[in-house]
Amino acid sequence: MKTQILATLFAAVFIAMLGIGVIIPVLPQLAVQLGAGGFALGVITAAFSLSRGLLQPVVGDRSDRHGRKRFIVVGLIIYGMVGLLVPLAQSVVHLVYIRILQGMGAAMIVPVAMAYTSALAPVGQEGKYMGMMNASLFCGIGFGPVIGGVIADRMGLGPVFYVMAILSLGALLLVLVLLPPSQAAAKTRTTGIIRNMGHMLQRRRSFGILLARFASVLMIVPAMAFLPMIMAPWPDNTSTHMGIVMACRTLVNGVLQIPFGRLADRVDKKILLLIGTVCTSMALYLIPSMESFETMLLAYLFLGCSEAVLWPVLGAYASEEGRNHFGHGPMMGVFNLAMSAGVFVGALFAGASSDHWGLSMAFHLIAAANLTLTLLALACIRWGEQQDLAGKVQI
Repeated sequence: MKTQILATLFAAVFIAMLGIGVIIPVLPQLAVQLGAGGFALGVITAAFSLSRGLLQPVVGDRSDRHGRKRFIVVGLIIYGMVGLLVPLAQSVVHLVYIRILQGMGAAMIVPVAMAYTSALAPVGQEGKYMGMMNASLFCGIGFGPVIGGVIADRMGLGPVFYVMAILSLGALLLVLVLLPPSQAAAKTRTTGIIRNMGHMLQRRRSFGILLARFASVLMIVPAMAFLPMIMAPWPDNTSTHMGIVMACRTLVNGVLQIPFGRLADRVDKKILLLIGTVCTSMALYLIPSMESFETMLLAYLFLGCSEAVLWPVLGAYASEEGRNHFGHGPMMGVFNLAMSAGVFVGALFAGASSDHWGLSMAFHLIAAANLTLTLLALACIRWGEQQDLAGKVQI
């Protein structure tokens, strides 16, 4: 049964993320056609992150209380609706509304699937299991941009979104047929999302983990939504080229999740977190200086390798906190809220920086913020672990 649940979850997440990935290289182009500038692109991304972020803690808490399958089903239905609605958008405002709806669907899929996986992970193997979940997520998103770029070049932007709808339907059928309903968690572990969030912020180790998750995704908007703006003026550039660059980053990230997940179970996670953050900040800082498809491809490969170090470490941290203190659903809900908050702040900050100081400065400022905040997060995690150790010694 455990193998069936994991296989179904990984396959469904892969298919759903493949559907999301196909629209990554074309959504910014559609937004620009509708009149969006740098700040508007940031708002479109922020709208998704805002609705997803606000709903994720609630969904995480309720999924532990009432079972997780129903939330994944509703989320996949919403994803299918989004694929049908985007081609009908007539303005940037319409895209913002649709992205809000998409964020609501996202809040019901990935965090709940992560809670499923976290609950099934044996003690000491959290990095391995979260690495496998991340691998399915990143491989889906990674293959998607290539497919979306090819479809856009040959058929136009509209059909890409219909492909997203079809893939979401396929994932929905898979979940309905093969994923058994989950049992509700023990009532003692679901004390209410507001109280749980308060305890997470008061507990220094948990706060550091959430801050590191926030910092690690500040780069999402400049690295993804702004890439077409950098590459568009280059000679002979196509949507396929942009899709390949985006995909290479995500695919190398996905492929490395399992080995780095195992590594996270054996090596001090704080060291891996520091190494990954320094490398991602360096990659982000260098991206605006790339001047060809080949050099940009290399930069994004380096970025993907660097991110592959971070994700299983942070996922393992969150799984440990969920098992030992807060429950898997609430912890993964708030963990993904921190991610959404990072994308939201990064989107607005990068968009405003781009409009006022140019694209290069937006990348440089986000790189500096990522490094600074993660160093602070590491200090909190270390402090919290020392306090936990002191408490055990006293007992």
